Amino acid sequence: MFKNYLKITWRNLLKNKGFTAINIAGLAVGMASAALILFWVQNEVSYDQFHTNKDRLYQMYNRSVFDGKMWCWGTTPKIMRSSLKQDYPQIEQVARTTRANFLFTLGEKHLVLAGNHTDPDFLTMFSFPLVKGNPKTALNEMKNIVLTEKTAKKLFGDEDPMGKTIKIDSVDYFTVTAVMKDLPNNTQFDFEYLMPWTYMEKVDKQVEKNWGNNSVQTWALLKPDITEAAANTQVKNITRSHSEIKDIDVFMHPATKWRLYSKFENGKIVGGRIETIRLFSIIAVFILLIACINFMNLSTARSEKRAKEVGIRKVVGASKGSLITQFLGESIMIAFLAGILALLIVQVSLSGFNNLTDKQLFIPYSNPVFWIISVSFILFTGVLSGSYPALYLSSFIPVKVLKGTFRAANAALSPRKVLVVTQFTFAIVLIISTIVVREQLEYAQNRDTGYKKNNLVYSFMSGNVEKNYKLIRNELLTSGAATSVSKTSAPMTEGWSDTWDFSWTGKQEGAKIDFNVYNTDGSFTQTMGLKIVEGRDIDAVKYPSDSLAIMLNQASVKIMGFKDPIGQIVKNGDTKMTVVGVVKDFILQSPYEPVKPMVIQGPKAWFNVIHYKLNEKNTTAQNLKLAEGVFKNFNSEYPFDYHFVDDEYAKKFKDEQRTGTLATLFAGLTIFISCLGLFGLATYMAQNRIKEIGVRKVLGASVIGVSSMLSKDFLKLVAIAFLIATPLAWYGMHTWLQGYTYRVPISIWVFITAAVVTIMISIITVSFQAIKAALANPVKSLRSE
Repeated sequence: MFKNYLKITWRNLLKNKGFTAINIAGLAVGMASAALILFWVQNEVSYDQFHTNKDRLYQMYNRSVFDGKMWCWGTTPKIMRSSLKQDYPQIEQVARTTRANFLFTLGEKHLVLAGNHTDPDFLTMFSFPLVKGNPKTALNEMKNIVLTEKTAKKLFGDEDPMGKTIKIDSVDYFTVTAVMKDLPNNTQFDFEYLMPWTYMEKVDKQVEKNWGNNSVQTWALLKPDITEAAANTQVKNITRSHSEIKDIDVFMHPATKWRLYSKFENGKIVGGRIETIRLFSIIAVFILLIACINFMNLSTARSEKRAKEVGIRKVVGASKGSLITQFLGESIMIAFLAGILALLIVQVSLSGFNNLTDKQLFIPYSNPVFWIISVSFILFTGVLSGSYPALYLSSFIPVKVLKGTFRAANAALSPRKVLVVTQFTFAIVLIISTIVVREQLEYAQNRDTGYKKNNLVYSFMSGNVEKNYKLIRNELLTSGAATSVSKTSAPMTEGWSDTWDFSWTGKQEGAKIDFNVYNTDGSFTQTMGLKIVEGRDIDAVKYPSDSLAIMLNQASVKIMGFKDPIGQIVKNGDTKMTVVGVVKDFILQSPYEPVKPMVIQGPKAWFNVIHYKLNEKNTTAQNLKLAEGVFKNFNSEYPFDYHFVDDEYAKKFKDEQRTGTLATLFAGLTIFISCLGLFGLATYMAQNRIKEIGVRKVLGASVIGVSSMLSKDFLKLVAIAFLIATPLAWYGMHTWLQGYTYRVPISIWVFITAAVVTIMISIITVSFQAIKAALANPVKSLRSE
């Protein structure tokens, strides 16, 4: 019996090559699209879930009220670790991490590599396996270092790195005590090496006892019998009990939520990346469903050709169950063929998809679970897509079939029409969403930054740069590489420091306002192209007292309530600073949020970066060559490292660009698959009305008239889909935009554009079948009458 069904199925597929090709292509594209999305979703939900202790791992967070709102942040004081270790027996291990960027010298090799300073507990808390070395002792000594395999390969090639020494920052020699497997692609950690925390203390020399300095990340491992709620009750007041700070609560954020639940409102988790995961999971389900709908429409469109076969089988004794089995077998076979093609599509497109999503996804061919899931996925698709055609075809009544009277009238509402409306509803929702995402991205990109990004470059102050800064500055200017130079605490696109310790005359008692803190040695407004609203720039050479001078942005002036800000005194603790200038608000951090209040401090501060404006009279290549010569002359062991501010600013839009590109891609695929479904319904309706078309042509109907008659029915379906999709898309995009303070309004032109695009695509799709039916010879269709 099974062999007989298989032969019949295979013959039917070969007999109707066009139908088979369209069905397999539609299912394959749908399955491949869904598979790519599901690979991405699986990677996202698995972030840091491979750690053996993941159910006991937590990140320490702070919570406090600023400007009347409860804020949460994941940086903590350095001293918190020692208090957690000593005073809280519920906690088994604690480790801190902070970034490290050092020059590694080995023979003639000079590499600047990024790593982490951390405590010895880190290697036993987290499940980053070591290829060599003991995780319990690898970071016990100040000059021990743990390398990843890739870093070890960079430095030592094929040699065994264990026990070998590396020169760090031209000062100290470190011994390799362990080699770690390269980090997996589903972890939030990103480092090339690990160094002991004790070395950071030696280099940094900052006081560890300041509970107001939140500058590191702290990770805690609870003992097995301690619950999160119990631990949070214990650690809540750790900052209050160890310092004069009485308005900060501490809580623990579990590893199971680090990736997906990182968005806080009013001190509580309200979501995060999980919202994107849910969105694309729904897209995957709908794309697969649309592909299955195509199969249903195309299968039922061929019902007339299969009707007599069904009638004869029933007459000779075939049961409804056996017919359902046969038709489901056909759909499952098509699904398997589509599955094989889908796997090829995924394999070919995976590299480009990885570039698009910034992932390292791969197909785990050697994993048996993958094949079990894949076969189950194909079976599910086959059964889902074949269920309706199987039930529909097996329900034909033999007497009506053999008399030729089995066809139903062209009903106003039929399952096929409902399915096509469903397809296009989702497609239109995706088109509208894609347009809104693109408009929001463009809206933010076109926002005035408040400074001039072009030809603005920065380099980090590594090695001897700080010691030789004045010489480097003079050489950059005299060589013609730059027209202006300024030393700053952070890149122009990032905020590395903030505080709520500023006070001034008129500040409301108990008010807690967070200010961005930015430092400069002078020539700040000239170098960055900032507009001075009042007063002047900081200039310690011309005005020696400017070592304690500050500039404010407009947002700070507004919050402080200064009507005449120049000359006002602002205190930071016991330090008094004088306002000498006010600059126009500029975007330091997110282009999607309002500009935060900022205090720009004078040269009596700390510095990490040199900004320089390239000379417009030279080419960029000439300027960079001159600048490289200057830096090499005064910092010869370090490679010349530079960053264009406009490139770094563009990175702020990467997530939205990725979302927009993915939405465009899947909207296009959805339209493509939906058009196959529309083509299927056009085929079905043309077959149903073939004699009507013949009669109309005999009576004088033109090709255009017949084509318009057939197309009109499909455009009605698209119009209905548009009416359903419009409020759904508006609500979804309105909700999404609420996550941005600086956002684009949803214009009516978005919906008009989506309607025009959808209608044009539908007309192009339907016109082929409509014109084909209109051009058919009426003699052939009326011959049997």
